Amino acid sequence: MKAHDGMYIDGAWRPAAGQDTIEVVNPADGQVIAHVPAGTAEDVDAAVRAARAALPGWAATAPAERAARIAALRDELVARQDEIAGTVTAELGAPLPFSQSVHTGLPVKVAGSYAELAASYAFEERIGNSTVYAEPVGVVGAITPWNYPLHQIVAKVAPALAAGCTIVLKPAEDTPLTAQLFAEAVHGAGVPAGVFNLVTGLGPVAGQALAGHDGVDLVSFTGSTAVGRRIGAAAGAAVKRVALELGGKSANVILPGADLARAVAVGVANVMGNSGQTCSAWTRMLVHTSQYDEAVALAAEAAGKYGDRIGPLVNAEQQARVRGYIEKGVEEGARLVVGGPDAPREKGCYVSPTVFADVTPEMTIAREEIFGPVLSILRYEDEDDALRIANDTVYGLAGAVWAADDATAVAFARRMDTGQVDINGGRFNPLAPFGGYKQSGVGRELGPHGLAEYLQTKSLQF
Repeated sequence: MKAHDGMYIDGAWRPAAGQDTIEVVNPADGQVIAHVPAGTAEDVDAAVRAARAALPGWAATAPAERAARIAALRDELVARQDEIAGTVTAELGAPLPFSQSVHTGLPVKVAGSYAELAASYAFEERIGNSTVYAEPVGVVGAITPWNYPLHQIVAKVAPALAAGCTIVLKPAEDTPLTAQLFAEAVHGAGVPAGVFNLVTGLGPVAGQALAGHDGVDLVSFTGSTAVGRRIGAAAGAAVKRVALELGGKSANVILPGADLARAVAVGVANVMGNSGQTCSAWTRMLVHTSQYDEAVALAAEAAGKYGDRIGPLVNAEQQARVRGYIEKGVEEGARLVVGGPDAPREKGCYVSPTVFADVTPEMTIAREEIFGPVLSILRYEDEDDALRIANDTVYGLAGAVWAADDATAVAFARRMDTGQVDINGGRFNPLAPFGGYKQSGVGRELGPHGLAEYLQTKSLQF
């Protein structure tokens, strides 16, 4: 695979400050496909300095021009879609059709949405005798995960650009090649030097240096709740803004009267997509006791079709972690319906699509984020019981409700402690705010709410 041996700083590829590199491994077969530089605090400092130098000029750029650069970036991503999809498949392991449709298709839509928002957003409004201005927050330190490598980058960089911010990106060490292709697209789009900067590296080194840098005004992080807590604590000590999109343990609530077969099939597909490596996956299926056995049988049939259709997990550590959770489920008394802890292939970081029945709310597999193709099915007695189980979690990122009609589902969803709920199979909306309640994070991504995260307000009274 093509890889740059330097950092993208101030509009050019520059040698890294150190000599250490990171191996990029294909999780489908364990082969090393590339090496990228392991950034240091010195690399981060150079990138932040470039971003600070570019900030006044970019912040003063007219919104229409910022919109034009984002539109050009979208076009560059479209032109590179095949190369990006192949790269995501190689370093993440996602099947190529999924990389083509989701891993590249969704970021293109999101980039396009911010090109439109940058041109139409009300950066100035009159309130009484005040004029209120929405101004860029400043330099953004963006730290992104590996599970949706391009989407997570675009979901941070596009609104930051629209707001007039400058950015330093530290991508996940498992998927840095996609980030390098994104940097090429930024360059091709004519974004001014220093507005966007890329430093590859390890989280405890480059990520920590970026999050703690005095020249960074906002840290936007997507990843584990444990790391998010540390970033939030460090930012709080420095009175620095944060946007945190963290873990989830979302409930898929199927109420009596719903189309059970469709609700179960869509629910299983939601969990198995991206090999289960989705923070908003509906990993807890809640079914009324009168329909429980039928739902378990339907889920088993649906999950059994995914054996050869999902890719590996991102690395051997993640594979071992997920298999450990499956073993824990068996140990705690859950009934294994499909799958299990045994690796389905000799090579690669694969985990079998797995469904557990007879799961109770206190079990580990019902409480902790597994981040793999593992579904837990729980039973409930009535709607109040279903709501109690759905909300009995430290997380609150997403969820789903299925009912005989939308009004019934909406009424239930309004009582759920979570940030986004799909009603009777509602489609994903890239303009709707995405983010969580409780320990699932702080702030929102996507659409106008995502743009607002990168703005601060100033009022002038006259």
